Amino acid sequence: MANEKKIDCVILGLLSHEELTGYEIKKRMDTTLKYFWSASYGSIYPALNDLVNRGLAIKKEDTESKRNKQIYTITKEGRDYLKKWLTLPIEKDELRYETLLKLFFGNEQSVEQALFHIEAFEKKIEKELPYLLNAEETLNKNLNNDIAHKYYLLTVEFGIKTYRTYLEWCKEAKDFLSDEG
Repeated sequence: MANEKKIDCVILGLLSHEELTGYEIKKRMDTTLKYFWSASYGSIYPALNDLVNRGLAIKKEDTESKRNKQIYTITKEGRDYLKKWLTLPIEKDELRYETLLKLFFGNEQSVEQALFHIEAFEKKIEKELPYLLNAEETLNKNLNNDIAHKYYLLTVEFGIKTYRTYLEWCKEAKDFLSDEG
């Protein structure tokens, strides 16, 4: 299991909650998981085929749909695989922001350009923070309905604290760079 692909485990995790199409998996990644994980259709569909071939998921046609949708469901083997992966140590947590990369090499640009990048980052965070706050409120109201909500809430609270810290850093960075001008 040392060489498992994380995309496999992400998909199995999503399927452990409900049956999904490839499109719905991508939608979950672009909304619910976007704050800490992402994937493209180009990685999702091959991973789904691989999971089916390995017996970790099954695929069935949605007979009620005119579009011949493929619906994926986790198998017992898939659930066991996911549970095993969840027990393994974390291999790597990483933070990658192009904003920080461009600031790191900021001596090659103007202060105005650096401020532009910081402000764009700040606007992105300000736009996304309300979604996390709304999710926190919804999860707190439904904590007793589903044990999974406790774990979702932990990730949402991490995101809120992180985003608030990002906004604090943006203000400090803008003030710091404005003092240079």
